[in-house]
Amino acid sequence: MFETGNREEAIKYRFTLKEALVGDYKFYSRVAMVVVPMIIQNTLSNIVGLLDNIMVGQVGTLSMSAVAIVNQILFVFYLCIWGSLAGAGIFSTQFFGKGDMEGVRAAIRFKLLTAITILAVAAFVLYTFGGNLISLYISADTPAADRAATLELATGYLFIMIVGLIPFSLTQVYASAMRESGKTTLPMKASMIAMGVNFVFNALLIFGLLGFPKLGVLGAGIATVISRFTELFIVVFGAHKPGTKYEFFRGLYTHFVIPRNLILPILTRSLPLLMNEFLWSLAQAMLLQAYSIRGIAVIAAMNISGTISQIFNEVFLSLGNSTGIIAGQELGADRLVSARRTAFRMAALSVTSTLIMGSLLAIAAPFIPQVYNTEPEIRQLATRFIWIVALVMPINAYANVSYFTLRCGGKTAVTFLFDSCFSWLVPVPCAYILSRYTALPALTVFTIVSLLEIIKCIIGFVLVRSGVWVRNIVKG
Repeated sequence: MFETGNREEAIKYRFTLKEALVGDYKFYSRVAMVVVPMIIQNTLSNIVGLLDNIMVGQVGTLSMSAVAIVNQILFVFYLCIWGSLAGAGIFSTQFFGKGDMEGVRAAIRFKLLTAITILAVAAFVLYTFGGNLISLYISADTPAADRAATLELATGYLFIMIVGLIPFSLTQVYASAMRESGKTTLPMKASMIAMGVNFVFNALLIFGLLGFPKLGVLGAGIATVISRFTELFIVVFGAHKPGTKYEFFRGLYTHFVIPRNLILPILTRSLPLLMNEFLWSLAQAMLLQAYSIRGIAVIAAMNISGTISQIFNEVFLSLGNSTGIIAGQELGADRLVSARRTAFRMAALSVTSTLIMGSLLAIAAPFIPQVYNTEPEIRQLATRFIWIVALVMPINAYANVSYFTLRCGGKTAVTFLFDSCFSWLVPVPCAYILSRYTALPALTVFTIVSLLEIIKCIIGFVLVRSGVWVRNIVKG
């Protein structure tokens, strides 16, 4: 297969339809090595999340809604961490493809400093203004007693979860570096053990089993914090133990220096990604707030729907993430034609996977909500939300793989316009107008907003096909 480090020639190269959409055994083996541990880890995490959600749901609808509100607020922080690390991760991936381990270490050091800074700012904001943020999600027509109870439960849960942001942030620094090298096994094992710890302590602390105090929602928060410290310990120990296969962690703190010629290039790619993830996650929070206008029952139904759907979405989400890793390594190795071919094949694989996972999700939709201890109307509404998610899964899959393809070449400004700017210009205004100035049910508004993602897919196809992202940023 023709390969070239000349960008213009690589972009002009035209693939046959079969070459662009179907890979050989070597290609799928490489994809499997990266994506399978990721899918296993995240799927198990989501299953445990579902079980946790069900446990909290047994306490009551208000408890479940309180946890859902806090998790949506924390989602903004999680994406800020992921976005801030992604900029340095672009360099880490390409440095690894080039074989430059000192370059990888410099990228990890940048990640550590960035994560600690964001953690400090977020902890201050959440501790100081947490109650005000939670209040935005409680509908004005909610009975006063329910409103007060939801606010109290959510605030207590949030203050506990703030502690868990410390191990979460540091774990992401280490685990992201491991994934960018294509070595995803240790993060998977650490996550699986942490999930087991989380599940056990959830059962003990939510319901007060085996002599433990019955803490309800607060117990769920404490269990999460314990599990996150467990995961951090495993990942850090595995990274630094003698004879580790992660050679890029050796000497990470011995000579803690980031070359000056790297700081500005990493910053110029990190800041757009940080702003993108912040604004995109804020857009998702605004969407939920728009839907919550229809009542607290909608939040409960969407919480059930989101938790279940995430399990089935994980395949295409992991394939998108893997696209950034595999295509990014090809760019770093100066195999530009191979990078383009990889992006096309990963898009085809990602969309194809949703035909199976979407069908399974649609079949499961009427059954899983029945295990929640909530009103029948909420369970029925959750089922309908899940059906819409299954319907639009192929659309979301293509948009997701386009995002990671654009990002892996360092075109973070383009990524910013493609992702968060689109969210604020199209779905958010649409949801705001429909929820406040029409009498349309929340389900109808959700369906219309979800289908708008088709526009994003068209934009993504044009950008990916143009080759604007095909760049080796560590060459030299």
